[in-house]
Amino acid sequence: MIAHTQYIRWFEDISNDDVAFVGGKNASLGEMYKELAQHNVLVPNGFAVTADAYRFFLADAGINAALEKKLSTLDSENSAQLAETAAACRALVTSATLPATLVQEIRSAYAKLEQQYGASMSVAVRSSATAEDLPEASFAGQHDSFLNVHGVDAALTMCRLCFASLFTDRAIVYRERQGIKHMDVALSVGVMKMVRADVGASGVIFTIDTESGHDQFLFLTAAYGLGENIVKGAVDPDEFYVHKPTFMKGYRHVLRRRKGKKEIKMVYADDAQAATTCNVDTSDSERRQYAISDDEVIHLSDYALKIEQHYSDRAGHRQAMDIEWARDGIDGQLYIVQARPETVHARRRKHVIEHYKLDVKAQPLLQGHAIGAQIASGKARVIRNVNELNSFEEGEILVADMTSPDWGSVMARATALVTNRGGRTCHAAIVARELGVVAVVGCGDATERIKTGDMLTVDCSAGENGKVFGSALPFSVEQVDVTGLARPRTKIMLNLGDPARAMQAAMLPNDGVGLARMEFIITDYVGAHPMALVNMEQVSDPAVKQQLISLTLEYPTPTEYFISKLAEGIGTIAAAFYPKPVIVRLSDFKTNEYAALLGGEDFEAAEANPMIGFRGAARYIHPNYAAGFALECAALKRVREDMGLVNVRLMVPFCRRINEAQGVLASLASHGLERGQHGLEIYVMCEIPNNVILIDEFARYFDGFSIGSNDLTQLTLGIDRDSDILAEQFDERDPGVKEMCRLAIQGAKRNGKHCGICGQAPSDYPEMAAWLVEQGIDSLSLNPDSVLKVTRRVLDLEKVVSDKPKLIEEPQL
Repeated sequence: MIAHTQYIRWFEDISNDDVAFVGGKNASLGEMYKELAQHNVLVPNGFAVTADAYRFFLADAGINAALEKKLSTLDSENSAQLAETAAACRALVTSATLPATLVQEIRSAYAKLEQQYGASMSVAVRSSATAEDLPEASFAGQHDSFLNVHGVDAALTMCRLCFASLFTDRAIVYRERQGIKHMDVALSVGVMKMVRADVGASGVIFTIDTESGHDQFLFLTAAYGLGENIVKGAVDPDEFYVHKPTFMKGYRHVLRRRKGKKEIKMVYADDAQAATTCNVDTSDSERRQYAISDDEVIHLSDYALKIEQHYSDRAGHRQAMDIEWARDGIDGQLYIVQARPETVHARRRKHVIEHYKLDVKAQPLLQGHAIGAQIASGKARVIRNVNELNSFEEGEILVADMTSPDWGSVMARATALVTNRGGRTCHAAIVARELGVVAVVGCGDATERIKTGDMLTVDCSAGENGKVFGSALPFSVEQVDVTGLARPRTKIMLNLGDPARAMQAAMLPNDGVGLARMEFIITDYVGAHPMALVNMEQVSDPAVKQQLISLTLEYPTPTEYFISKLAEGIGTIAAAFYPKPVIVRLSDFKTNEYAALLGGEDFEAAEANPMIGFRGAARYIHPNYAAGFALECAALKRVREDMGLVNVRLMVPFCRRINEAQGVLASLASHGLERGQHGLEIYVMCEIPNNVILIDEFARYFDGFSIGSNDLTQLTLGIDRDSDILAEQFDERDPGVKEMCRLAIQGAKRNGKHCGICGQAPSDYPEMAAWLVEQGIDSLSLNPDSVLKVTRRVLDLEKVVSDKPKLIEEPQL
């Protein structure tokens, strides 16, 4: 143990109980350095110049009264006066001389740090505020920090500049709005060994999904160089998701990844330059690959879970964390350089669910990363530099290249934010979440395509992809308090096909996913026909072949591209609802839809009526698609076995005859997906009259049935559901269709099998949902926007029918 002096505290002697002495940032670093080293979490060593040192400095310089006087007459809403007063306060601090006693203690501590790391080390000099009501997580970057500081003389200068940053415009405004007295806040300074991320990488980890608040995920970002670019939003980083429950069970797998552009990196500046850091362009090879490997993602995930667990134990409840990390390019080690409690979702009312919906369809002007799950409209105000901030008016949509901490007061008055640059952990994104303001970041050229005064609609209601429309569009919002909402006996499940919406949808009251549409995932996340990837030499169009090559270039084989992307999409949905069941329907494309996939035209025959053509079970066991089906199976096997998401169940669509059922089950088993092994359940769609007529036979081969009311209506009434002319005749509520449903429910129960419905009918027609409940159906699988409405209706209905006897005990999902 290193004995601390009057104004110096070493990390090993600091804990989270010392916020009043060393501020939140330093207290957290000390806590981790002292407590988590034994769990192999690496934190660079350093020391804190205490808050008492700051107070001693002001008193010794005799500037307390002058500072208080300047601040006492400040009108923080007057931007010009604010800037003038803040600059004057900072000048008072920077022109003052540090007391000799304090200088000597800092010199001595710096020398001891050099003994540990060598005289050539550089340090980070970081501000750490003491006010409990002024967490760094709010209005990120309020106080200044300095990187790549060489030598104790430079460290002393930066220490004084950190003290002065307590009087930046942004920090003053924040304290005024929070009702905190300026002179009650003190600043500690942390001096810690620099991690050489300038020749390595850095990023941020949240132990919660930043948009939905889903707490079963780790969300990691990574980019080359020092971490300032990610925080500022100057770079679009790589993104990774890891599923916590399966990770803790030993499944070390990256659930999902997205490659960022990573166009620049922050590195150490040359000695001849005045600045200590600068940005340089990344190389083509750096942009093409991920900034960190999957093994490093797993290593960082282990760190993050240990940190979350430690803070949760201290807090007495689950504590989501916001963590900064860096990889040293010299020693190759991964370090944690900051951790703080996540504050946005901790403050939200989890029992109140808001659902935003755009009421019309339109073509977006721009797209980027969605921040928040809301929609907002307003006039645009394009801000190209800080001098234009005074022109911003309450309620406008702020459009900028990127934002900085100085913009906090303007961002608080914005209806929405739109930026050219940035990822989901950049400054604009963090502040938008803090303020509850919807934002689309990383749009690329928003400041060029939008003009001040343009009417915009910013839509982040549809998952990770945020959209900006060039007009004011109508939208609706439903706010529901689910406090005390009971769970009905009838299982309420969801229909889902977009992994980007899975985490948000999982926050709804639900019993799992009754229909995960594989074909939607293939369309949106894979994009290529599986047979074209198996037999790329048979693709006739050279341009299409080149697209396929480009799409799969970074994967060992073209088929691995398909398996990996499909597994990520299915896995994301399964993880979002884990451990609830997620029923994944095998691809149910028709030939015309398959042909629309990249490379598909060479492998699909033209059919007069694809709706009742080469689809479903018949396709999986046919030689023309057997190799493609093998890829689907490989992806599903990876999800269940490598990712550990054993809540995935399979469902076979459009299974016309018993011999098809036998053939599909045999094919699945040959690919390692044998019914009953490792708890695997396989369902079948009940959507063909023959499924109902022979339900006792089909029940021998499957664990459950899901009524597909769309196709069952089509085939019962003899109506092509793609026909515009017959559209008015297509009605799932027809007595004949209802009789088919009734017989299916009775037949499933007679055989002790689960019976649900995943067709459109119960989502569109409340009376159909009511009728199905009366028939004793086990589950309703609904579109997310109808879940709450139908749940309340089912609860009311179950009160009425509760005395009606059931044929058998209801099977459990």
